[in-house]
Amino acid sequence: MRLDGKVAIVTGAASGFGEGIAKRFAREGARVLVSDVNVRGGGRVAGEIATDGGKALFVKSDVTRAQDWAGLVGAAQASFGKLDVVVNNAGWTHRKKPYLEVTEAEFDKVYAVNVKSVYLSVLHALPVFRKQRGGCFVNIASTAGLRPRPGLAVYNSSKAAVILLSKSLAAELGPDNVRVNCVNPVFSPETGLSAEFAGGTLSPEVRAAYLATIPLGRFSTPMDVANACVYLASDEAAYVTGQTLHVNGGMAMI
Repeated sequence: MRLDGKVAIVTGAASGFGEGIAKRFAREGARVLVSDVNVRGGGRVAGEIATDGGKALFVKSDVTRAQDWAGLVGAAQASFGKLDVVVNNAGWTHRKKPYLEVTEAEFDKVYAVNVKSVYLSVLHALPVFRKQRGGCFVNIASTAGLRPRPGLAVYNSSKAAVILLSKSLAAELGPDNVRVNCVNPVFSPETGLSAEFAGGTLSPEVRAAYLATIPLGRFSTPMDVANACVYLASDEAAYVTGQTLHVNGGMAMI
């Protein structure tokens, strides 16, 4: 029960890493707001948490919209009385392709989902954290933000922005007892974006090529990422802020 009594928002929680984080948080005692644009998936995750004995509420929300963030933070307070943790997991990428083929609309969506969402989360959650004299953000970035791959320049740079924004916020918000950290996963075929990272088709050959770059010899799983998030959200990490926790099997030793 490492998160007993805490209330957490997890975005992009209808599948993949977000689903794993939401379920792991609930098993550690947190009350979880499952956030996603996918109503069916988000409702399923919240329902499965409840069936497993945990407490969860699904809130449909678009992380690129300020009014949705206001509603999400408000739902946490109305339903559970407070808010302790925000996990910014929702993400999006353009398909792997040459830079000159990335459209302006794709560029805008990558930065809106991956970066603007973090901005909006702080805008709406920080006043609550300040009133409570503490809280934390856990932002899911990517190994790509430090070790970029060709064909994903816009995505890579958006995750680099998340890493630096997190460090900058940690420096600024420390006096408020608000911690901000990142988790950097490596490629996982279990996420909904895996085929896009691969250029459209996740063939056995592509999987093998990705796997060959990971010294531990396996892909990351939602539970790997969730375990890292549990630590950063827990009181065990009370003196940890502005850090990037690499969950990549040794793919990038930075």
